[in-house]
Amino acid sequence: MLKILKKNSVSLLAILLIGILMALPTGYEDAVIYKGTDRVRARVLSTDESTVTNSGLIQSGEQYCQVEILGGKFKGQKTRAVNMLSGSLESDKMFREGDVAQVVISYRDNEILSVMMSDHYRVDKELLLGGLFVALLVLFAGRTGLRAVYSFVITILTIWKILVPAYLRGINPVWCGILITAFLTVLIIFLVYGFSRKTIAASSGALLGVLVTCVMGCLFTDAFKIHGAVMAYSESLLYSGYQDLNLTRIFMSGILIGASGAMMDLSVDITSAVNEVIEKKPGIGWREAAGSGMNVGRAAMGTMTTTLLLAYSGGYIALLMTFMAQGTPIGNILNYKYVSAELLDTVVGSFGLVTVAPFTALTSGFLLTRNRQ
Repeated sequence: MLKILKKNSVSLLAILLIGILMALPTGYEDAVIYKGTDRVRARVLSTDESTVTNSGLIQSGEQYCQVEILGGKFKGQKTRAVNMLSGSLESDKMFREGDVAQVVISYRDNEILSVMMSDHYRVDKELLLGGLFVALLVLFAGRTGLRAVYSFVITILTIWKILVPAYLRGINPVWCGILITAFLTVLIIFLVYGFSRKTIAASSGALLGVLVTCVMGCLFTDAFKIHGAVMAYSESLLYSGYQDLNLTRIFMSGILIGASGAMMDLSVDITSAVNEVIEKKPGIGWREAAGSGMNVGRAAMGTMTTTLLLAYSGGYIALLMTFMAQGTPIGNILNYKYVSAELLDTVVGSFGLVTVAPFTALTSGFLLTRNRQ
């Protein structure tokens, strides 16, 4: 029994942490705006577009839907719901007969006051996609894949249960971001290596890179004169009653959080490569082992920096197409605040990657050869 517990200690710790995070309250569960409402699924039985006005691509007005409620206290009832159209392709949606939608029911006692169409129901498809991903990961990587699932779930829960509530409460975003990133970095690498010096070596290199990214991000955010309102939905957050939040510091913390995943990846790659060299050549010195790690880091950095560029720019294809279609000069494009913010994200993240390679090579070379020498 003791051997089984020891063998599965890493997984047991991960499951325990997941349970704690799931039970941890955020403090924002009972939002006032959702009191007296029921958010449930409903099936669209028929639609009425008689009051919808079409102006080219834009639609405005109201679409009325006859729906059957599929959950909650009014399950099984049929009622009329309204879908408000604002003339925005980004936010508007149209429903058809047979669609399953998320609706918001306003009620008093046992009487339905109104039903608003919120959006198409997608949670079942999201669960299916997530299940397929988990199954493929575990099938391909076995125990390591299962630990990767644990780290994925812990990361999501940590961000939602700890990071976001802390930001809303006004805790310093930069220091909070550093602490959360450090916690996740050590934990995720621990789930990969377990109780090993490789965990210390890889974590040390990654955390040093995170610190460099943090310093560079703070300095150049001020130098670029970037305001945190450049982040999507940040103004909506201010108008929701959180005017005292420092959006610029939240933006700064977002730079290091966004780049930390790639830095973890590179530090684990280099540590594993150095460990493999030491296993094949037990008498190697720490300088030679660190040199091997540097060689691996040089090869990986070329693709990793491009990975960051593609990850950040992928969501801005439409914006780039708009600039090109309007014939905007490249100098003007580079000077726009939101373009500068994305460049800052990419370049500062790449700074962190470039420093992670030598840091991890040195820490892994030194720590992994000590016992052997």
